[in-house]
Amino acid sequence: MYGTTEETFFPNFDYEGAYWENPRPKSYDYSPHLYVQNWDTPIMIITGENDMRVPYTQSMEAFNAAQLLGIPSKLLYFPDESHWVLKPQNSILWQREFFSWLDKYLKNP
Repeated sequence: MYGTTEETFFPNFDYEGAYWENPRPKSYDYSPHLYVQNWDTPIMIITGENDMRVPYTQSMEAFNAAQLLGIPSKLLYFPDESHWVLKPQNSILWQREFFSWLDKYLKNP
């Protein structure tokens, strides 16, 4: 997501520099995309198209990777939301889907 946000301070600070620098920032070694082959946990991804911090295309990449690996996965996409789901009807849907997912995959002791 380094090059897909309008706010460059945070990626430079959080990632300790650009991914093209040599030597590459150490934080790059912890990027989830390098470990997709090890994923095995059900994943629900909730994203908004107008999110400038976590672009929705990144969510789609993670969802597609999980699907291709046969991992139980769900993508909840809001074309009219940003980083936060704020519209009342969308919030109701978010709550229903989120808690349904938890009910399905969390085991009660």
